[in-house]
Amino acid sequence: MRKPLSLLLMFILLVSSFLAGCSSSESGSGSDSGDKEISFIHWRGEDSDAFDELISRFEEENPDISVEMTVYPSEQYQSTAQTLLRDGSTGDVFTAFPGSQFEIIKEAGLFEDLSGEDLVGNFNESLIEAGQSDGEQLALPLQLVYNQPVYNKTLFDELGLEPAEDWEGFLELCQTLKDNGYTPIAFPGADIGPGQMMNPMMMNNAPEGVFGEMMNGETELTDDWWVDTLAQFKELMDKGYIGEDALGMKHEGAIAQVAQEEAAMLASGSYAMANIKELNPEMELGLLAPITVPASEAEFEGIHTTTFMLAVNSKSQNKEEAKMFIDFLSQPENAEFYANETGQALTIPELNYESDSLKATEEWMEKIHASSLVT
Repeated sequence: MRKPLSLLLMFILLVSSFLAGCSSSESGSGSDSGDKEISFIHWRGEDSDAFDELISRFEEENPDISVEMTVYPSEQYQSTAQTLLRDGSTGDVFTAFPGSQFEIIKEAGLFEDLSGEDLVGNFNESLIEAGQSDGEQLALPLQLVYNQPVYNKTLFDELGLEPAEDWEGFLELCQTLKDNGYTPIAFPGADIGPGQMMNPMMMNNAPEGVFGEMMNGETELTDDWWVDTLAQFKELMDKGYIGEDALGMKHEGAIAQVAQEEAAMLASGSYAMANIKELNPEMELGLLAPITVPASEAEFEGIHTTTFMLAVNSKSQNKEEAKMFIDFLSQPENAEFYANETGQALTIPELNYESDSLKATEEWMEKIHASSLVT
């Protein structure tokens, strides 16, 4: 059985900053009537309206607590979060990227251990491992992201195309799209970069455990698995399957190319589906991954990552209130509201996804559940 690959370490330095959008630093909600005020900091400015509504609901249920939300641009947040958290006055509740930022904050001792807290049970147990270390649950990933191309299923259906099961099939699919006047792959090289496309291309090329070995300096990027992946990526470029303007293309522009039906696939991930649907509500979308090996050798058919990890500042003077807020956000009715308002799939089980973009990811969630039974 082919299964999705949970990508927690695979080139996280390349991709972690791309899993969430950028925003200007801003503050929101928070009233002056509460007896206690907690600080909530994160980097997802595009989610501010949804969080404002949820904060209002939380404050209504808990009139003695107010929440002050501050949003930072994602790049600034990655570089300054540790400094912001140090004295405990900011970020009673904060979010963390998986990978390097998680490790830095952990080493600084700024995560409150949430192990044994009832609120942990609100999350899918198999999807919160990114927030664990040495047997402790230090953070709780809220968002579930599929790091693989989005495709125009409406167009595929019109041309009689299906996601390919091997590399030759993927090349043939791209050629058919090109022959019909479409750019096969919209590639946002100016900001997203190659990570989102390279990760699914590596999933069947890379030997098991190689990324841990890489982190420990036990393998090299001159090994066959990486050289083969680069050669395949170059083949896509040489055949004209990636747009000529790829290096200057920003994510917003690549999204527009797909929405305007100029390009058939977008080399980013599921988090872009809501943006495409906003521009073209009639378009049906799907997710696929380039299978780089013969079908008989393909072990994995997709990649998922969990991110936007909720945490409590160990230096906070309001730890119990902070835990109450995370518990509130992860209650099904509140998580459903957040998911459907933002178009983000979540790690909270059994949610009712109403938006078309989220419904398109449900089959991948089923694949995750299936793979979790494989030991």
